[in-house]
Amino acid sequence: MKLIFKGIVQGVGFRPTIYRIAKDMGLNGYVLNKGSEVEVVINKNHEEFIKELKKHLPPIAKISDIEKKECNKVFSDFKILYSKKGEKHSQIPTDIATCEKCLNEIFDQSNRRYHYPFTNCTVCGARFSLIKDIPYDRERTSMGEFDLCPNCTKEYNNPMDRRYHAQTISCKKCGPKYFLYDKNKKNLGEKDAISTFAKQIDSGKIGVIKSWGGMHLCCNLDEIPRFRGWYKRPQKSFAIMVRNFETAQKYGKITDYEKKILTSNKRPIVLLEKLKGEQASPGLNTIGIFLPYTGLHHLLFSYLKSDALLMTSANIPGEPMLIKNEDAFLLGADYYLLHNRKIPNRIDDSVVKIWNKKTFFIRKSRGFVPDPIHVTYKKNILSVGPGENIVGSVSHDKKLYSTQYVGNSKYYSVLDFLEKSLRHIIKLTHEKPNLDAVAIDKHPGYDSRVVGKKFAEESSAELFEIQHHHAHAASLMLENNLDESVVLSLDGLGYGDDGTFWGGEVLYSNFETFDRLGHLQNIPLLGGDMATKDPRRLVFAIFNSFGKEIYFKGEKADIFSKMIKKAPQSSSLGRILDAISCYLDICCKRTYDGEPAMKLESYLARGKPKYSFNIEVKNNVIETIDLFRQVDEIIKKPVSEKEKADLSYSMVKAIIDKLIDIAIFFADKNEFKNIGITGGVSYNIPITEMVKTKVEQKKLKLVVHNRIPNGDGGISVGQNAIVGSRIS
Repeated sequence: MKLIFKGIVQGVGFRPTIYRIAKDMGLNGYVLNKGSEVEVVINKNHEEFIKELKKHLPPIAKISDIEKKECNKVFSDFKILYSKKGEKHSQIPTDIATCEKCLNEIFDQSNRRYHYPFTNCTVCGARFSLIKDIPYDRERTSMGEFDLCPNCTKEYNNPMDRRYHAQTISCKKCGPKYFLYDKNKKNLGEKDAISTFAKQIDSGKIGVIKSWGGMHLCCNLDEIPRFRGWYKRPQKSFAIMVRNFETAQKYGKITDYEKKILTSNKRPIVLLEKLKGEQASPGLNTIGIFLPYTGLHHLLFSYLKSDALLMTSANIPGEPMLIKNEDAFLLGADYYLLHNRKIPNRIDDSVVKIWNKKTFFIRKSRGFVPDPIHVTYKKNILSVGPGENIVGSVSHDKKLYSTQYVGNSKYYSVLDFLEKSLRHIIKLTHEKPNLDAVAIDKHPGYDSRVVGKKFAEESSAELFEIQHHHAHAASLMLENNLDESVVLSLDGLGYGDDGTFWGGEVLYSNFETFDRLGHLQNIPLLGGDMATKDPRRLVFAIFNSFGKEIYFKGEKADIFSKMIKKAPQSSSLGRILDAISCYLDICCKRTYDGEPAMKLESYLARGKPKYSFNIEVKNNVIETIDLFRQVDEIIKKPVSEKEKADLSYSMVKAIIDKLIDIAIFFADKNEFKNIGITGGVSYNIPITEMVKTKVEQKKLKLVVHNRIPNGDGGISVGQNAIVGSRIS
C-alpha cells in the first residue's frame, strides 16, 4: 500500500517517526519526501500503521490528508529514501522555539553542544525563515553552506536519534557562529561574544542581535528614554523580552489562556494588561511581552543581570527589518551580535492580543506563517492587500497561503519585499505558477497595486479591484465558515465606492457582493493625510460645522475653514476615535500609526457610561458631529482623568449602540443568527465588549477573528476569497 501524507509533514521529525513505527511493527517498504508531501510504502497492516502514527506524531507535525493507493512492489526492509520532486500541496513548517531537550543540552557542560546557540532537532528551531525551496532538505536551506561534521552526521543517520534526518542540525565544529562587532564595524571575535555583549547591554549600551528571521535592536529598560531619542520614536510602544514566565508576571496581568499562548512554542509577543513598564508603552493600558525563543536568547539572559530587555525589530524607520550583516551597521548602534548564516526569508515577531480565548493577530508572522486556510475554489489567485500593514496572499488547489507581515507600501523596499514574499510562497506551493486572477485594493493611491498589476501582466491574468471593507468582511466570513453575514467593518480609512473614505460601516456581505446598510456621518479630513497625523484638524473641522473655532484661530482658522469645502470626506470610526482622544486632551499628535485611538483605549477600559447622548440616525447615517456639540455643552475644561474616561466611554458607546441597532434590525429582518466585527477598531477590547454585550442581549452570536488578522493584515485574504467566488 502507498500512503501519501499531506500537512505539516516536513522538517518536523515526521519521516524518522514513520521509520521507527515501521521497524517496531516489522513492516517493509520506504518513506521519502516527495515535493512537500511524504510518501510511504508498506507491505501490510496500513490501517494499524496509520493509527500508530497518529498516536506518536511529533509535537508540531499535522496530518491534513492521507491518499491511499495500491502498490504491489516487494521490499525486504524499511528505509528512508532520498527526496524526490513532486506535488507542492503540504504545509511548510513554521519557526518553532528551541525545545526543552535542546535547551538542556545548551546548558549541560558535559554535552558537546554546551553553550552552542544554534542547537536544534527535528521538533524545534528555524524552519520557514531558512527554507529556499522544497522538498525540505538541507541543501535547499541556508544550512546547506555548512557541511555536517562526523558527529552530526552520525546523529543524522541514526534512526533512534531525535536528530535523525533533521535538516538544520549542527554543532560548534560544523555550524554557524556568532561574532561580536563594535560601532566601527571591528570584529571583536567569536570567543566570549555573547557574554561580552550581555555585559555591554547591562552597562547601558544599545545593541543589535541577529536572530533567525531578522534582527532586533535591544537595550536594558533603564535606557529606554535614551533609546527613544536615539531611534526617534518618542511615544511608540516597544516589546519587552523577559527572562522567564515568572518575570513576565511582574510586567503584565496574565490570564490562563494568555499564559498558554505566551509560553507556546510559537512564542509571539502578547499584549498584556500592563502592571509596570510605562516607559515601554507610554499612555497605553497594555504592554507587549514575549519569552526567549532561540538558544541565543536563553544564553544571553544567562549572562545578563537584567531580567528584561527592550527588543524591537531592527530596521531603518519605514523600511523592512534588516537581514544582512553589512546593513546592520547603518543603524549606528553601540554593539552588534551577528551570526554568519544567511536569512532567505525575513520574518518579524508575531504580535497578538487575546480576548475571550480568541487570538487577535495584530501581526501574523514568525511561528504562524505559512498557515494555509481551506477555501472552496481551486483557482490560482494572488492578492496584494491594502497600503499599510500589508500581507499578500496566494491561493492554489483549495488552499490559501498568506505571506509574513510586509509593511507600508509607500516605501520601495517594502514593495520589493512584498513581491519577493509572494514569489517565494508561489515557489513553495505551486507546480505551475501561472495565475488565473489578481486582486488589488480599490484605492487608486495604494502603491501595492503596482505589484498586483505586475503579476497580472506576467500571467495575463484578470485584475480585480476589491473594496476595502468588503475584503475585511470576507476575511471574517471565511474563517468563520459563513456564506453571508451582517458585519461591522470598523477601521481607519478605506476607499469607498462613492469616492469618500469609509471606516464606520454596517455591511451586508457575501463573497460576491455587499450592501452598505448604514454608516457614520462623513467628517472632513482637513488636509487629507495631515488630518490623520494631526487630529486637531479633525476636531477643528467637526466644530467648524456648528460655528465654533477650536485649536486654530485667526488667519490659519480662516484658511482651514475655506479648505473644509474641498477636503476629503470620511465615515471612519478610527478618525472619530482620534477626534475624541484629541478633544479630551488625551493625545493631540500622532507620532505612530493609530496612537490617538490606542491611547484612548486605556480611558475606555476604565470608563463608565455616566453620560447620555441623543444621536440621530437619518437614512441609516449616524450623525456623529452633533455628538461633539452635545459634549461641548456639558464639558468644563480642564477635565479630570476620571471624567475623560467616563466621557470617552459614553461617547463611544453612543456611537456603537447606533451601529449595532442598524445591524440587529437587518439581522432580525433576514433571520441571521450572527453579527460580525472586523477591521482595526475591533482590536479595541472595550469597543468589542460593547458590541458583544448588545449583540448577545438580542440572542445573537458575535463573530470575531481568531486566525486571520482583524486589521489590514487580513485584507489580502478577503480579496482572494471574493475573487475566488466571482471566477469560480
